[in-house]
Amino acid sequence: MNARVERSMQVAPLLAVREVSVTFGGIVALNGVSFELHKSQILGLIGPNGAGKTTLFNCLSRLYQPSRGDILLDGDSILTRPAHRIAEIGIGRTFQNVALFAELSVRDNVRVGAHARSRSDIISDSLRLPWARRGEARLNGKVDEILDYLELGDVAEVTVAGLPFGTQKRVELARALAAEPKILLLDEPAGGLNHEEVVSLGALIRKIRDDLGVTVLLVEHHMGLVMSIADHVVALNFGKKLAEGPPAAVQSNPEVIKAYLGSKEP
Repeated sequence: MNARVERSMQVAPLLAVREVSVTFGGIVALNGVSFELHKSQILGLIGPNGAGKTTLFNCLSRLYQPSRGDILLDGDSILTRPAHRIAEIGIGRTFQNVALFAELSVRDNVRVGAHARSRSDIISDSLRLPWARRGEARLNGKVDEILDYLELGDVAEVTVAGLPFGTQKRVELARALAAEPKILLLDEPAGGLNHEEVVSLGALIRKIRDDLGVTVLLVEHHMGLVMSIADHVVALNFGKKLAEGPPAAVQSNPEVIKAYLGSKEP
């Protein structure tokens, strides 16, 4: 395990999910799920379709309100915050289906993410007040740094709709990073990628954690990716936590094999 992760696990968790339950009518999507995510950790959240992974992500990004339980960031509940104020406390997210502004350029898409941390307002921007211009210059500099870091500089002015799917995934990642998140929620980032792109993605996620100190919560069906980069894994099934621990231990857990990887029994 990464030495930085080991040190961070000796202190209070960055994120704590406490007995979270979500019901839709009579359907229980999550049932008392608890786990902790520590600073600089990469945590993989796995489970078959319908296990509750995306429901949990939607609770973390405040698209859903839990029926019971709490979610704490740095010890404070996030459940009183609306979705549009989640980025400002340090939670960034990508989506299973790429959610970019297709007719905007790569640069403008990333600028949208950076504006989540901007203190500007429409009046100051319209009047081109000095402090607003300085803020805009800082924002543009941050965007350029992220584009260079993710090797998107060559396509910065290209309309997103004309880019290959793998590149669009990187643009969405850049937009999330532009908000300077403490925690990056990655929802099926390997979906639709080929083998070489998945390998590159795994290296990039580790690089982001190591270089930028960003903590990562990863929902992913690609078991090879999860097991190769995660420090810790939580497995869900039918809305409940099935197993938790180091990747090798979870991967060899008989209940996980039966529920997610498929039973070896005839």
